[in-house]
Parts: sequence; structure tokens; C-alpha cells
Amino acid sequence: MEIITKNKLAIKGGKPIRTKLFNAYNTIGEEEKQAVMKVLDSGNLSQFLGAWHKDFYGGQMVQAFEKQWAETFGVKYAITVNSNTSGLFAAIGACGIQPGDEVIVSPYTMTASALAPLVYGAVPVFADIDEENFGLCPKSIEARISPRTKAILVVHIFGNPAKMDEIMTIAKKYNLKVIEDCAQSPMATYKNQYVGTIGDIGVFSLNYHKHIHTGEGGVITTNNDQLAEKLYLIRNHGENVVEPKGVTDLVNTWGFNFRMTEIQAAIGIEQLKKLPKLLEERLKNAQFFNEKLSQIPGIVPAKVEPHSKHVYYVQPFKFKKEIVGIDRNTFINAVKAEIPSAVLREDTPLIGVGYVKPLYLQPLYQQRASLCSFNCPRYKGKVDYSKGICPNAEKMHFEELFTHEYMRGNMSEQDLQDVVDAFYKVAENIDELR
Repeated sequence: MEIITKNKLAIKGGKPIRTKLFNAYNTIGEEEKQAVMKVLDSGNLSQFLGAWHKDFYGGQMVQAFEKQWAETFGVKYAITVNSNTSGLFAAIGACGIQPGDEVIVSPYTMTASALAPLVYGAVPVFADIDEENFGLCPKSIEARISPRTKAILVVHIFGNPAKMDEIMTIAKKYNLKVIEDCAQSPMATYKNQYVGTIGDIGVFSLNYHKHIHTGEGGVITTNNDQLAEKLYLIRNHGENVVEPKGVTDLVNTWGFNFRMTEIQAAIGIEQLKKLPKLLEERLKNAQFFNEKLSQIPGIVPAKVEPHSKHVYYVQPFKFKKEIVGIDRNTFINAVKAEIPSAVLREDTPLIGVGYVKPLYLQPLYQQRASLCSFNCPRYKGKVDYSKGICPNAEKMHFEELFTHEYMRGNMSEQDLQDVVDAFYKVAENIDELR
């Protein structure tokens, strides 16, 4: 009787494996505090001018952070912005995307990645994802190309590099620009090259729940002089700069205020120094979970190509219902009941099923709720957003994929073991869930 009580699943009223919250993932320390104080003491919190002037490129901290990022990633230009989202918008604009054009995007990513083409009046066309690494499937990309296609927006989802050789070959064949969304993949590598430096433009996130952060913020990378000039103009009121600067190509040179502050840049300088160590701990924890959880029949770690380095923004697994004998949601809900979340994430679980509903199923796409893009007189195509167009994405989201964040840094050996124990407890007492 005691054994039954001990093993009774928490979701069925038993005692959970753990109730104490896990430690916060907080990368901010004394270094960032001192850097911020220096900026505050200077009284100069931003030094941008939206005009053709030496301050068009921002202040001392912004330019120092950009220099450090460019040197770290081995690119000619690193251009800070106030978010990954604005970075994606700027990248689409810099590539000359206009109404009537199409951009191939992933359906299984944060909504901004697919939204970016709409900002310039273009139409996002969803290609399916690869079943193994969840990035865009090259075969599906090529099947979606039309005479209107101008770019491919690749997402290195969860921190796992997409199949860049095949994607770049397709881009070259059809003369397409490639934008890499690296929001979840700083310092991930593909064949020893950092993602974000393989395509024409890379975009990184510094949002507060990323590997490193500045609260909000982002960085755009490119080796192309012309694209860099467009990116600078779009970041900072380009329409007011083109005439005095002597810019003659006016396509998409009207600008926004996408500027990063001096405080954010000062924090970013310190955070970038910490990134390699933070990744080392995260990869070690992820490897532990891969080894332990893959011993449970029906739980399959995501595939990482031998030439790729996955940096685990979240850690994805596939769940095989036909092997486990119950559905994914029931199993993961039982695991969730066994272990808590973390400090600073009290109301948000660190484990969940699926990622985002395939984006083409959102009301925006189902209702074509944009006058210019889908309904633009310059658009001569007919885009399909019906359910079933991306079967891999739908299968992963509704049936197989689950992700967790317990591989983050600041986890003790006991913390990691508690997570493993939760999975094993559910697996060993699965009859309670049938």
C-alpha cells in the first residue's frame, strides 16, 4: 500500500517529485550593473540623430557593441536594433521586397518571422518543416517557388541549424535572398560557420528570455555593403537621410525608429562576453537529458546533424504515441504535475506540448486581413493557407513534439535528476493514465 501511495502520479492526487521552484535563469550580474551605472553617470542614454550626421550611427556604447559582435561572429557589419522583430522587418526591407512579391517562410516559428514580409506589402508563402530538425524543408521550399518569389526567410528553430547547404543551393539557383532568423540560435554553427553569417542577412534576438539579453533588443549581421547601407537607413529615419547622404536607390529607404539605447548596448557588451560559458553549461545539461530520456521507449531526441552545433533555446523531443501507449498531451501533463517551474517564471511552465500552432492557421492568414499584401492589385498569385498544406508542421504541433527548458544554466545535479525522475515516474506508472 505504501508503494502505491509513493508512486501515485501527482496528476492523480499523489505526491509530486518536487514542489520547490527551480532557480531563475538570470544572466545579469555585477558586470552589467557597473556598465549601466557608467552610462547613467554620463547622462547620455542615447546618441542617435535621425539625420545625416556622425550620430546617425548611434553613440559610443552602441558602436562598441556592434564592433564586438561583428568581431565575435566574423562578419563585416553588426547593426543593433531594438528587437529581433524590427531586425526582421529591416532585413525584408533591405532585400528590396515590395508589394506583389512572395517570401518563403516557416509555419513553425514565432509569428514575427512570417509577419515581416507583410510589413512591405509582400505575401508570406509557407513551406513545410523538416521532420528531424524542425527547420524549413529544402524540398518543400523549392516546391513553393514561383516567379514572384524574392527571398527565403530561414529560422534556426530551437537553436538547431537548418539545412543551409541545400537552402543556399536553391537560393542561388533561383536568385533569391536568404535571411536567417537566429533569434534562438546565437553561436550555433553549421559546418563550423556561425548561423547568421551564411545567408545574405542574419538577425539575432536579445529579448529577455533568450540565451543572453538586454531586456529587449536585436542585432543584424551582413557582409554586404549595399544591404548594410539599407539596414542603417531603415533603422533610423532613412527618408530624412537619403538626400544629404547622396543615396540614389530609394527602394524601401524610408525608415523607422529601430534604435538601441546606450544602456542596452552597455549590457549587451557584458552579456556577449558570457555567451560561450552559458552555452557550454546548456549543452552539457541537454546532453544529460538526451541520454536519460531517450531510454524511455517512445521518447526520441531531436536529430542534430554531425556537422551542426545545436544551442538549445529549448530542448525538443518527439513523442511516439504508438510506442508509449497514451497520447502526448496526457503524458506531458502528468510530467508537468510532478515538477514546478522556476523563479521568475512562476506562472509559465518550463515544459509544454507543441510550439506554436502553424501560423497559416491564424486569423490573419485565414481571413487575408491585409489590404496590401494578399489583396494587393500588384499581387498576381494565389496563396494557399488551408489546413494540411504543411503536414509535418501539423503533425509535430498537434501530435508529436514537446519541448522543455530545464537544460538552462544554473541547474544543480539534483535539479536535473528531479526532472528525469518525473519522466520515469510517469513512464513507470502509465497505467494510471490509460
